[in-house]
Amino acid sequence: MSAAQQPHDAAPASPAGRGMTEAATAASAVEGPRVAAAPWSLQCHALDAAAWRALAERQHARGARLLSLWGQVAGTGHRIRACWLDGEQLVLGMLELPAGTQRYPGLHDLFPVAARLQRALRDLLGPQALGMDERPWLRHDAWAADWHPLRDSGAPPAGERQPYAFVEVDGVGVHEIAVGPVHAGVIEPGQFRFSVVGEKVLRLEQRLGFTHKGVALRFQQLDLAGGLRLAARLSGDSAVGFAWAYCMAAESLAGVQPPPRALHLRALLLERERIANHVGDLGAIANDAGFAFALAQFSRLKEDVLRRNAELFGARYPMDMLRLGGVAGDLDAAGVTRLREQGASLREQLLRLRDILDEHEGLHERLRGTGRVAPELARRLGMLGLAGRASGQALDLRSAAGWAPYQALACEVAVESGGDVAARFALRYRELLESLRLCERLLDGLPGGGVQAEWPARPAPGLGIGLVEAWRGPLLLALHLGQDGRIERCHAHDPSWQNWPALEWAVVNDIVADFPLINKSFNLSYSGHDG
Repeated sequence: MSAAQQPHDAAPASPAGRGMTEAATAASAVEGPRVAAAPWSLQCHALDAAAWRALAERQHARGARLLSLWGQVAGTGHRIRACWLDGEQLVLGMLELPAGTQRYPGLHDLFPVAARLQRALRDLLGPQALGMDERPWLRHDAWAADWHPLRDSGAPPAGERQPYAFVEVDGVGVHEIAVGPVHAGVIEPGQFRFSVVGEKVLRLEQRLGFTHKGVALRFQQLDLAGGLRLAARLSGDSAVGFAWAYCMAAESLAGVQPPPRALHLRALLLERERIANHVGDLGAIANDAGFAFALAQFSRLKEDVLRRNAELFGARYPMDMLRLGGVAGDLDAAGVTRLREQGASLREQLLRLRDILDEHEGLHERLRGTGRVAPELARRLGMLGLAGRASGQALDLRSAAGWAPYQALACEVAVESGGDVAARFALRYRELLESLRLCERLLDGLPGGGVQAEWPARPAPGLGIGLVEAWRGPLLLALHLGQDGRIERCHAHDPSWQNWPALEWAVVNDIVADFPLINKSFNLSYSGHDG
């Protein structure tokens, strides 16, 4: 593939190296007295630079998925972590960089998502991966290149405005189309540079980070309860997902198990969040394909879901329903009945709409074959969540053993192999109907009892990890608590990190006019991604 066709930081992973040093195989507690990730099995490794690389090569060879990469100040040096999902086990690697050491082995040749994560870590903290793309990712000239907000104190010195070095594509008839970062309507900012011949896209390069809000520093200024409120607001359409991941991390450190009724209510809220987003996306995708009738109908159904949320859970997007150790409110019998009735009505109307959509050949002609990411490419890029499952990646944490209450619900994992807009559309419909079934089961089996567990005066210090299958895919949140119970670092990771690079591949050889449709079929987060 030519440079004009291959996105620079979305390159497929190279073959894995072999072997791992003894230092990398020995699991150890790497974060004070406690590293916890209940209900997930967790393996921890304290590593030097050689063992860091060896662990990454072994995880790549095993087909594990890199979930996230982050760092923080540790004494006079830095501590960098990577977390992989290997089957149903989390593998955490921790690399200590002593004072004066600013370079470490890069992981981007093995795990493409690491390319942008390493750039973000460098902008925020300073250490730089060997062989990495050295262009800024989050900084956007907002502060000087030698100042790093997670390392340096005081007011940031002003950065010098410099043009971003987009990759140039040469050739007869090749020209560029610049889109963004400011878009029409209420779309969040992102910059897209298309290299095209006529209408055919040769290459797309993204520049994100415009919605960077400095939340990592803000977390350090909050207590645990305040941190939960912030986590729920990182990306409004994933409020329940981020809040549950935060609670899971804190509860694993505190040794607190929420009551069964609270876990059922959390799952109910999470599935309703999935339903609202899937319903809205189905209408928006159909509208971008020229079928405005579907937008009107699905928008009406989404509005019904959000209004019922406001009536029963206090907000259309219930950002404050989750609490450490439980939930903030309960459902009475009348509320259960109203949710059951809405679920039955939604199912009936969705099935009727599916019949209408199935008969619209013009719609399917527009969706089929557009924006395709083949399953093999999706695997090599490490795609996650809904977009990954539409390209043959059968990973849904709701089917994993041990995550209450999902382990008792027998969640069906929907997978499509087409990898195009049609597959992402069909997968949403399948997941939507499955979520309605799960909501019915959750309501039918809603346990009695309270909705709040007793919370300790001070949870144990250390690192807690929360991992939740939200509507876009797995959300990971790493919460570091100090000896005084304060937040030392809170790192939140949205699966959009894994899937934004895939969008660069999806548009290659399609036409420019297809980009809005392809982009909407992914519907990735700007705010949750930029942090």
